[in-house]
Amino acid sequence: MFLLKRPTRREIERFIVRSHGLPLSYRPTGIGRHRSAADGVGEHVVTIGHGESEFERARLALAAWKHFDLGWVEAFPAHLSVEPGTDVAVLIRHLGFWSLNGARVLYQVGGCDGQDAFGFAYGTLTNHAESGEELFEVFIDRQTGDVMYRIRAVSRPQSPLTWIGQPIVRVLQARFRHDSAIAMRRAIGARA
Repeated sequence: MFLLKRPTRREIERFIVRSHGLPLSYRPTGIGRHRSAADGVGEHVVTIGHGESEFERARLALAAWKHFDLGWVEAFPAHLSVEPGTDVAVLIRHLGFWSLNGARVLYQVGGCDGQDAFGFAYGTLTNHAESGEELFEVFIDRQTGDVMYRIRAVSRPQSPLTWIGQPIVRVLQARFRHDSAIAMRRAIGARA
């Protein structure tokens, strides 16, 4: 849904309610986890910290959706869960207008306590401008102690505006990956 002005909180809440009954815009699920770069899966992995304490803070930050605290991208409702079945509204400000996009948490990866990895994936609903899946994960490299943040995504345009603006969409996706990693570093208090 493309908008000329920022939607109100009430409009976002209504969008989420309408999203509850919508299907995913693609099949099969799990494409962000199981396919390779040859299948069109893009992957971005960056070091965001070091050591067990920063890994634990990264896990908590990811579970609290801090990777969406970007100013120009926000996830709703305010206290989101990463439990499968959770419907999400992603609000994006770009090129002088706004878009509101529906997604659903599909699965988690890793464990909650003492595991080497933690994350989740969401898939786009039919009211999203793109069609695909995105995996967000933090993990610790046991060899180096580095805390890593990974985004794996596969998508294709779903709306006519997205088809037309594909080069701009790719730039915005790259900006999201970059800014999301910065947000995770900030959330865990790591030095850049």
